[in-house]
Amino acid sequence: MTQALYSFLIGFFLCVLLAPLIIKLINKLKGGQPILNYVEAHVNKSGTPTMGGIIFLVGAVVCFLCFVNANNQLALVSLACMLSYGLLGFLDDFIKVKFKHNLGLKAYQKVIGQVGLAVLMGVFIYLNTFVGSGVLIPFTNLEVNFGWGIIPFVVFVFLATTNAVNLTDGLDGLAGGVSFVFFVGFLIILNNHILGLEYAGENPALIAELKSVLSLVGGVAGSLLAFLCFNCHPAKVFMGDTGSLALGGFVAAICSVTKMYLLVPIMGLMFVLSAVSVIVQVLYFKATKKRIFLMAPLHHHFEKKGCYETKIVAIYIIITLVLCATVIALWN
Repeated sequence: MTQALYSFLIGFFLCVLLAPLIIKLINKLKGGQPILNYVEAHVNKSGTPTMGGIIFLVGAVVCFLCFVNANNQLALVSLACMLSYGLLGFLDDFIKVKFKHNLGLKAYQKVIGQVGLAVLMGVFIYLNTFVGSGVLIPFTNLEVNFGWGIIPFVVFVFLATTNAVNLTDGLDGLAGGVSFVFFVGFLIILNNHILGLEYAGENPALIAELKSVLSLVGGVAGSLLAFLCFNCHPAKVFMGDTGSLALGGFVAAICSVTKMYLLVPIMGLMFVLSAVSVIVQVLYFKATKKRIFLMAPLHHHFEKKGCYETKIVAIYIIITLVLCATVIALWN
């Protein structure tokens, strides 16, 4: 855990220093965020620099180079997932900024990219000797073997997680704040899991791999916290799809390489609610031509009900904090 803390601090201080420079560069390149015309409450945010996810992506790479051995497969693949989904998001953001509209990549183009990356990750997981086809069941000592079925399961986890985090990114500090709490909770759980493996005399090579993942998560958490200093309300920069898809890919990756897939719907419940609210809204509207929510995702519904943006963000973060604390308390 000590190395993870060092990684956290390096990521934080590095990104605190880099953020103003990157924001200035984005402004110089006229990388302002266009706002959807039906989100009236956010019209005043139009032109705010976007693609700010680059800030914590740089922090993640530096922390990896400083604290992780390049031979550690699980950390390397987790970082590669984060950067790959970040690149997909960057293309989306670039199109929005270049052509001054909020559409970006077409839906099918995003899906093709997301599915392709997820399939590669699924095959890697299935073939990797440190991971394989096992899925840990939270709060028990059980591990379920999915066999070859782990590949479509991983694809589902990645598609669900990346899109859920992406949909949560709609208010200043929301996706970043919830993700930060998730990563801190994950750090504690993974550290306790590693201690248990050491006590049980498990494979030292596996333990070394998981410690590298721990260090990388620490670096990402620290980098993200620095980004939040500039993304909290009123935001000086948005993470854009560059950041939200990268965070979603990283959440899915670290839960996959540690076999802790089921932490996503528990600790990441607020991500799930964002995605489910959109799915329910669309299906219900197609069936009845009526809406359940005033606007989806769910955080926009609360905005329409008159809740302040900062209050919604605080409640989402507090709920995630309580969920993470509960999992930590009950984890074996």
